[in-house]
Amino acid sequence: MRLTTKGRFAVTAMIDLALRQNSGPVTLAAISQRQQISLSYLEQLFGKLRRHDLVESTRGPGGGYTLGRKAEEITVADIILSVDEPIDATHCGGKENCLGDTGRCMTHELWTSLNQRMVEFLDSVTLQKLVDDQIAKGVQIEDKPAIKRAISSAPVVKPIRVNAPNSVFALGNVFAKG
Repeated sequence: MRLTTKGRFAVTAMIDLALRQNSGPVTLAAISQRQQISLSYLEQLFGKLRRHDLVESTRGPGGGYTLGRKAEEITVADIILSVDEPIDATHCGGKENCLGDTGRCMTHELWTSLNQRMVEFLDSVTLQKLVDDQIAKGVQIEDKPAIKRAISSAPVVKPIRVNAPNSVFALGNVFAKG
């Protein structure tokens, strides 16, 4: 069995989200920055997580993602399976055609049993347990995410309004009237 980055990143992002959702919706950009995961990759993963009701999205300013269910109701197996990550150690993908048309290989039952144990284990680990483990390790959770502003912090200086002619012709008109 091989757990790819898809499953690993989905679990990591969900832990990050669960740790911070009490402060409101969490943006994928913030998760991307903290966890060093590509934003476009997170968008793909969260689309799948949303379709499986593991997360909910809020649009607009102040928007982002929150958990779709309580963290204690979400298991690692739920997360991994929602992003299309197969949990399968068999060579045949569970189709029992390991040797092609001649049937199963001699170790098919072994790998099938391993699959069942892996699913049972991942189904026994909740997102809340993973969050609690991170808190026990001393992970610091900021109250408000740092907002990057595109606007300068320098004070806005209003231009001085000058009531003077703006061309040679306007200046000539001033003198002609005078």
